[in-house]
Amino acid sequence: MPLDAKRIGLALHEELTPHSTLCRREAPAFQRALQGGEPLVVACTQEQRLFAELADQTEGARTSVIRFVNIRETGGWSRDAKQATPKIAALLAAARLPDPEPVPTVNYQSAGRLLIIGALDDAERAAALVQDVLDVTLFTTGPGNAGGAQARRWPVLGGQLKSLKGWLGAFDVEWSASNPIDLDLCTRCNACVAVCPENAIGLDYQIDLAACKSHRACVAACTAAGAIDFDRPANLQQERFDLILDLRAPDATPTFLQHAPPQGYLRGDGRDAGTLLKLRELVGEFEKPRFVQYKPAICAHARNEQVGCSACIDICSAEAISSEKSQNRVKVNFNLCVGCGACTTVCPTGAITYAYPRAPEQGARIKTLLSTYAAAGGQGAVLLLHSQDKGQALIDELGRAAQLKLMHGVPHNVLPLALWHTASLGIDVWLAAVAWGAQQVVVLTTDEEAPQYLDGVQAQMDVAQALLNGLGYSGTHLKLLRARTPQDLDHALQNLKQTQQRTPREPARFAVVPEKRSTLELALDHLIAQSPLKEADRPEAIALPAASPLGAVVVDKARCTLCLSCVNACPAAALQDNEERPELRFIEKNCVQCGLCVSTCPEDALALLPRLSLSPERRQPRVLNAAQPYGCIRCGKPFGTVQAIEAMLGRLAGHAMFQGAALERLKMCADCRVIDIYSADNEVGIDDVADGRNLQGWKP
Repeated sequence: MPLDAKRIGLALHEELTPHSTLCRREAPAFQRALQGGEPLVVACTQEQRLFAELADQTEGARTSVIRFVNIRETGGWSRDAKQATPKIAALLAAARLPDPEPVPTVNYQSAGRLLIIGALDDAERAAALVQDVLDVTLFTTGPGNAGGAQARRWPVLGGQLKSLKGWLGAFDVEWSASNPIDLDLCTRCNACVAVCPENAIGLDYQIDLAACKSHRACVAACTAAGAIDFDRPANLQQERFDLILDLRAPDATPTFLQHAPPQGYLRGDGRDAGTLLKLRELVGEFEKPRFVQYKPAICAHARNEQVGCSACIDICSAEAISSEKSQNRVKVNFNLCVGCGACTTVCPTGAITYAYPRAPEQGARIKTLLSTYAAAGGQGAVLLLHSQDKGQALIDELGRAAQLKLMHGVPHNVLPLALWHTASLGIDVWLAAVAWGAQQVVVLTTDEEAPQYLDGVQAQMDVAQALLNGLGYSGTHLKLLRARTPQDLDHALQNLKQTQQRTPREPARFAVVPEKRSTLELALDHLIAQSPLKEADRPEAIALPAASPLGAVVVDKARCTLCLSCVNACPAAALQDNEERPELRFIEKNCVQCGLCVSTCPEDALALLPRLSLSPERRQPRVLNAAQPYGCIRCGKPFGTVQAIEAMLGRLAGHAMFQGAALERLKMCADCRVIDIYSADNEVGIDDVADGRNLQGWKP
């Protein structure tokens, strides 16, 4: 690789000594660096194991923190390698940042109890390959091509599978033992198979009841074992397993059909070595980070059992998020959560946030990449977000192909950043990256992402792009790049070099904060302030797609009765009342476009308007609707609006219970209504009622 150590050192504010073959010939230099005691960055991931072994064997080593970063496949082997010095400096600077803060974990315990579901011959074949490590039970769904072996080596269950749910160490299986043959008593003598005139008994020793004509020859043949009983009740049975290997066809039910099945549930054909090896490793105690944090206080899912936003539920490919409408919240099952973070990307309020790493930690890494790249003289930075699994493997393959002159490789201005999952960052961080100077933010997806993830990410990108274009930043700043092969990726990255995007005149200095909405506001403030458009040329508002977390509420004043039920429903305090007069107020900056106000309004008087207002009044309360107060006909005190009371009177005027004095009482405030009712029933004077006499024990 062509490395300019002096220029990289200037960008990192350090004096660097170049090494050409550090992992082998110059390994003593690494051992000397260990004695310095400072955190150490090794720009090689290929020989990470070797360096770790050297660190353990080095006497006097004081350095305990060693981080590894790939600068070879990510740019050093590219055809642009001679121009990649700013990128290499940026990758090294980001690698020096501390590791993410630890978070609470989710624990699993597996004793190795494995249930294999499938045709008996396939299940037995798979069981033979893992029986030395796992405690195997079979659930037969048919004999298969060859039927079961004559020797019964594992417990066999049979019947109709009713449900299968759970996760690693806690799978609950429920089935109906509806078959007349008791597999525990069956000796596999095959006498029943031989005598059945309808051939209704297979070599899985289950009876096809649709084919059986009730000759009962099998019962007579099984007298010694007594395993066949057509009168046995089909009892529902349950058992718990630690692991599931499902050999059935993907469309079989009941099973886990979601894109991300639970940990401990694997599909296969019983022959795939990778699947079987993975099963063998899933015995013991395991833990994973609790990837997301949930703050129900700002959740826009529900209010008063009315549902507004369900974005997190709709996008979760692991079915780990469910509705608790009665509690006005969602419920996250952390055992099922796979950490994709798509829920955090589509959440408009930030009630669900990504926890490992946290948004400020990811923001610091991105900001360091972009600022170091610019300080080293780099221009036109493209931030490439990719998964640390298949996305990283694709970049590695591209780098090796570039070294062999077969492809171009990762361009010099493309800064790769590995994520646990590509859906874990959203509009707040994307716009922050543009504000910090990124010309483009590209999300690389492979075939590992669920379809709803791609739809959700693209929808949020459309919102961010509409914001940028509306502010005068021309070009395409957000791109969802889909690639399955190194050739696809190489072609797509080369195409990025052909486009130019307008960016802010000066990079922002703010940092990502834990609250999603606060980060979004910081990014918007900078992008608005740096807008290429003159203030006089800017629109009053920028129209946005329906997925926008920003926008206004439109009120049909002819329908609105100012009942203010929308105010009570709003989770973000965007809709407010006025204690002094009947008014509906609105702070547009607070609105998250959740739709709770729309679903709550009894008059269907509200509608959402996704947009970004560029008016300073966006942060101030403005009146959406106001009405003349309705005064009590008895005491004159206002207790509602003219429109609301008249609407109520109109609806109840023909009702038998609201005639005469009863209808007049609807024109009174609550206090006067009580006094009038009690006076009419008991002929008590108003003065007596007012000061409490004759009302002992009675509560209005």
